[in-house]
Amino acid sequence: MAHEVQRPHDKLFRTVFADPTEAAALLRAHLPESLAGDLVWSSLTLQDASFVDEQMRDSESDLLYAIERTAGDPPAWLYLLLEHQSKPDRWMPFRLLKYCCRIWDRDRRTRRGERELRPIVPMVFYQGRRRWRHAAELSELFAPSVRAWPWVPRFEHLLFDQSQVKPRAVRGALRGRITQLMMMAAYRHRRGGGGRGGPPPPPPPRLLATLPPESGETTVRMFVLYLLATQDRGTARSFGEEFRGAVSGPGGELMTYAEELIREGRQQGRQEGREEGRQEGERQGVLKGKVGTIENLLQAGVQWSVIESATGIDQEALRALKQRLAGSDDEERVSAG
Repeated sequence: MAHEVQRPHDKLFRTVFADPTEAAALLRAHLPESLAGDLVWSSLTLQDASFVDEQMRDSESDLLYAIERTAGDPPAWLYLLLEHQSKPDRWMPFRLLKYCCRIWDRDRRTRRGERELRPIVPMVFYQGRRRWRHAAELSELFAPSVRAWPWVPRFEHLLFDQSQVKPRAVRGALRGRITQLMMMAAYRHRRGGGGRGGPPPPPPPRLLATLPPESGETTVRMFVLYLLATQDRGTARSFGEEFRGAVSGPGGELMTYAEELIREGRQQGRQEGREEGRQEGERQGVLKGKVGTIENLLQAGVQWSVIESATGIDQEALRALKQRLAGSDDEERVSAG
């Protein structure tokens, strides 16, 4: 079962919001009304592609949708990036611009006859530890004295900051709301608190029990596996006991299935924890090795162009790697304390 909980945030996010109905409900709830009203939501279509940097795949997930516009204007792209790093990244506008350029490159290769770029609405869905306080405008990354220059690009992303949202304020369709609540519980559990009352618990089992019958085993399995991957066994056990009281009649088979998963998770939890800890340790070791090698090359006077050609890592990617390693070290210190 261990292989099924690798990158649990990515797996849950991509599985649920690959459904256009769930995606439309989430996006319509967060986009400005002026924009949401200009889009034909029944035309929303997921594209089979990802544009994030390889070294960021453990901390980012992305989904690209095509959508028509009501006035018959050219269609648009809606680009949704799930940011599940431990803390906000001030370089996000720069990284998002890079991802948008990759989308435009791909679009030009597939639609060679087009004479105009298709507009992209870039969105960041953030579930991290701290409130996002960094600017969403790319020009803010430049020195104040040059921000008004015509040569400084204007680019801004939308931000859905979930770090301070109350559970009752979560919006969207049913599976999307359960997903957000599950992730909210996981992130606030991981940071060791969520205010005076502590971190919020996972969604009430009665909410999961209201899933329509056609959702079936696959959906229940997805949510339970995420619960097992992100919460302690005591929380999972309590959730299972409450779920038993919430499900009756035709839904009883889902309860039995969920119970089996939770029981299996309790039995294998320790083994999985050791295995995932070992794998994460190996990944962290590889990343530290890369960062150390690049820093040694820089100290030796090697030019960035040579380093990037040899490693595939540019200056922005190095900063992101160092930030990720610093976040992992913070989590280890919190856990040790």
